[in-house]
Amino acid sequence: MATLIDTNVLVDLAIPTSDWHGWSRQRALDVFKRGPVLINPIIYAEFSVRYRDMDEVDRLLPQDEFRRENLPWAAAFAAAAAFRVYRKSGGERESILPDFLIGAHAAIRGYTVLTRDPKGYHSYFPSLDLITPETHP
Repeated sequence: MATLIDTNVLVDLAIPTSDWHGWSRQRALDVFKRGPVLINPIIYAEFSVRYRDMDEVDRLLPQDEFRRENLPWAAAFAAAAAFRVYRKSGGERESILPDFLIGAHAAIRGYTVLTRDPKGYHSYFPSLDLITPETHP
């Protein structure tokens, strides 16, 4: 079973002093045992903002461990549809939030999402299989 790993978990893994490092490390080890672990360009960009050197990012996210996958066109459309619902319900952002693109990617492909911030995924992609602190303490 493939798992899309959310940026917040990757940041936790990269910062050993993070309050969430232990949980994120254990859950990441669990998903690596289950099947492929993936990231997309949105996750890569969100993670990369902390670094000046792409080689360092690639060292921290080696391709043989974190498989790269582009965002499917159907996921881009699904993200836009979820964003429309968000805006109609009073959402304040003017541009599509990264979590809409990540959630739609996972929903379209049938992937599990490893995240410690499930609220947007629960609200806009309720069918997603999530690994969170609430579901996997």
